[in-house]
Amino acid sequence: MDKRDLIASAGQLGPFDPSTAEAYAAAAQRMVARINDKMLSRPDIDVLVGEAGHDMMRDNHANHARFIASILANHNPEVLVETILWVFRAYRSRGFASTYWAAQLNTWMDTLREELPSGAYGQILPLYEWMQVNIPVFEHLSHQ
Repeated sequence: MDKRDLIASAGQLGPFDPSTAEAYAAAAQRMVARINDKMLSRPDIDVLVGEAGHDMMRDNHANHARFIASILANHNPEVLVETILWVFRAYRSRGFASTYWAAQLNTWMDTLREELPSGAYGQILPLYEWMQVNIPVFEHLSHQ
């Protein structure tokens, strides 16, 4: 799979219902706080982000929420793919392990289920599953 394939598959994820984007944006700060708590309580957190990576991880979660809120409001598959590739490169260069992404996305999916109305969760979950399934592709393409 190459970048064109990723963009094409991302195009099938949206557009999203405006009420879904609104629900996500309304819950974003609360979800970020829960994600941070859950991730920081992991015994392997220093393996995932490095001993000095906790603040950067918190920043990533806040940025992630803002970015996904914008994607839900204005679905743009190319921006989605390009941004994820940039994130993989940037955080890898700061010592984040490739396994961080799966841990983080699993935590997001659990938190989305806990925090969002079922209709919004049902629309957003495929986006997170798409990111999760494509971690190896993002990892590979971000090394090129």
